[in-house]
Amino acid sequence: MKYKKIAKNLFVKNRQKFVKRMENNGIAIFNSNDIYPISADSTMPFQQHRDIFYLSGVDQEESILVLFPNAFDEKHREMLFLKETNEHIAVWEGEKLTKPAAFETSGIKNVYWLDQFDAIMKVVMAQADKIYFNKNEHTRANTIVQTREDRFIESFSKNHPSHSVRKSSPIMHAIRSIKEDTEIALMQEACDITEKGLRRILGFIKPGVMEYEIEAELMHEFLRNRSNGFAYTPIIGSGKNACVLHYIENNQPCQDGDVILMDFGAEYANYASDMTRCVPVNGRFSERQKAVYNAVLKVKKEAEKLLVPGTYLHTYHAEVGKLMESGLLDLGLIDQTDIKNQDPEWPAYKKYFMHGTSHFIGLDTHDVGSWTVPIEAGMAFTCEPGIYIPEEGIGIRIEDDLIVQESGDPFNLMRNIPIEAEEIEDLMQHG
Repeated sequence: MKYKKIAKNLFVKNRQKFVKRMENNGIAIFNSNDIYPISADSTMPFQQHRDIFYLSGVDQEESILVLFPNAFDEKHREMLFLKETNEHIAVWEGEKLTKPAAFETSGIKNVYWLDQFDAIMKVVMAQADKIYFNKNEHTRANTIVQTREDRFIESFSKNHPSHSVRKSSPIMHAIRSIKEDTEIALMQEACDITEKGLRRILGFIKPGVMEYEIEAELMHEFLRNRSNGFAYTPIIGSGKNACVLHYIENNQPCQDGDVILMDFGAEYANYASDMTRCVPVNGRFSERQKAVYNAVLKVKKEAEKLLVPGTYLHTYHAEVGKLMESGLLDLGLIDQTDIKNQDPEWPAYKKYFMHGTSHFIGLDTHDVGSWTVPIEAGMAFTCEPGIYIPEEGIGIRIEDDLIVQESGDPFNLMRNIPIEAEEIEDLMQHG
């Protein structure tokens, strides 16, 4: 890992939060992700399952976490099973966690090798009557590919058919959505690296530069600041490409007179940042481009103020829609007749602003969290309104990452990143 060591207290506290919500005599099991094969002996870079990382800090493959707070033997109340390391593995694959290192990482005293898993689980499963399985229940999840966790659940269920099953995901969604101070600091680090990336490219962008060259500059800056790279596939869309919401080809030249929409964020220690900025290729917005830009920025500034405890996300999004409606009226993109004749299920403003304004962010870019409970202090959200006008070749989205506070406006993790049109123009021209 490139990131600095995280104090184990975070993971100790996270496990306590999970255990507190478990039913009596239940046992919970969490698995690492696979290292996914491509072809021949090629694999994708390993990415740890965010839930086992959240609960243990362990960031390597073939790891299993077991939580059984009611176990008779204290050694069985929290256990970590790891791939056994040796000198041969260290030479070929690099150093893996030893038992002492695993304790220093996780705060878990009882660390075993994987070959002990079946024997120990035979003992503890005889004491438990409920088992918590960890399925991916994110509302936008693609669950076609069978994961290591899926395979484990399938085989373990066959071997223990008499245990009643519980879901870990409702607990994980609830506790992961409220960020600890340590987590906020890690997210701040990710945002600070993202800021460095943006400042690097503001002086680099000019007519004729390729979208992928901008992407390359960002990757350079991220890696040299202890990030593994992008938290998600970056969008670098110039001109009409900015109107394609998930444009990721990034293979076109940036033309004089166009605006580039750049949606990117660095990860740090598995935590995501998610930012969007729009800049003029030649360093100057046209009058129309600046009018659209400022309209989006105005909606964003007002929308942020609505991210307060007690509000439901569906209510928040409806209120932001009203703000956007006003902005589009001012720009002449819609009129009162459009509003009068609109479909309530697809309001007139949706023609130019068709996506949501905010999503949870944290260990995942689209982090887990419930839309059926009110917003609470400590929750982290993006705020990203946009206006897309394909017929004019203008797409503007502006996005920051925010932490909800007990009172007042949310805390902006991207407060130091240039956002005003004039500041962006000045930095592009004078550095």
